[in-house]
Amino acid sequence: MNLVSKSPQPRPGILDIAAYVPGKEHAPGVAKVHKLSSNETPLGPSPSALEAFRNAAFNLERYPDGQAQALKDAIAAVHGLNPANIVCGNGSDELLGLLCHTYLGPGDEGIITEHGFLVYKIQILAAGAAAVTVKEKDARVDVDAILAAVTERTKIVFIANPANPTGTYIPVDEVRRLHASLPSGVLLVLDAAYAEYVRRNDYEAGLELVSSNRNVVMTRTFSKIYGLAGLRIGWMFAPREIVDAVDRVRGPFNLNAPAIAAGAAAIRDQAFVAVAVDHNLTWLAKVTAALQAIGLRVTPSVTNFVLIHFPGTGGKSAEEADAFLTARGFILRSVRAYGFPNALRMTIGSEEANEGVIAALTEFMGQK
Repeated sequence: MNLVSKSPQPRPGILDIAAYVPGKEHAPGVAKVHKLSSNETPLGPSPSALEAFRNAAFNLERYPDGQAQALKDAIAAVHGLNPANIVCGNGSDELLGLLCHTYLGPGDEGIITEHGFLVYKIQILAAGAAAVTVKEKDARVDVDAILAAVTERTKIVFIANPANPTGTYIPVDEVRRLHASLPSGVLLVLDAAYAEYVRRNDYEAGLELVSSNRNVVMTRTFSKIYGLAGLRIGWMFAPREIVDAVDRVRGPFNLNAPAIAAGAAAIRDQAFVAVAVDHNLTWLAKVTAALQAIGLRVTPSVTNFVLIHFPGTGGKSAEEADAFLTARGFILRSVRAYGFPNALRMTIGSEEANEGVIAALTEFMGQK
């Protein structure tokens, strides 16, 4: 036997996956940088979360609670849920991956939408399944297009509601229509990472749908409104049999102790969340109106970011705008990989950052 013939090889399909590329962080040569590329909150974490994080530092020699029970209990108390239906993860990204590895395999299909979160496709392919991409309608999830793509091989459907990078959403009636028309053996995953920002009467994150069905899961994150992106905390609300299945493949200590403590404190501080919501609502409206006033198209958003579309001619492309902004210390997110080659995504930031982007883009568009 020749044991020196070649190095270890990834299984087929792994090297075909396009690696996820996060938003850039640096603007070389610029004294002050405003990072508006990753949808992080400008308010930071709750003071209660910071205190809990610091206190956790005194017990770092001990393993964390493998069930993250304190965090589950806090989530359950705030949302009125049974902790037994909650799984916590190293960011919601880990939970999306666990669902794929639990319910997908070679020969299966997972459905994603045209402008959906890139991690869905990565995790579907990593599980050895095929990713089926369906078109959206006016940058919104199209329920009919999803249903038309369902086959006997379909095992999972991912929708982000609200969506990233568009900031759009579909009303609860459409989500219910989608679920009602899916075969009972297909898992519907509702990614509600930005749910806390939405203020629409016809929106629901998915709690009720999960509670009354066996094939729906909702995922959430602490990386956005709770300001804990650096700790990587996500959670999933799911039927008990799905929780049981995912727990069998989840790492035994997938959340660290400071994250558990800070997350539990953060979600209990809903007064801090209310301040973050108010800040976002105020500046989302101001930024949208200001950018439209200088001739830019902005996709209507219910989240903490806006998708800005550029003319694309006369030196006014997204790429040129990105370079112009970066040179002035404003870092936005290129969304070419999401199917928007001539747009940038801007996180709603601090007053200084928001006003600065408005002024810079006003200059870029030749308005002053």
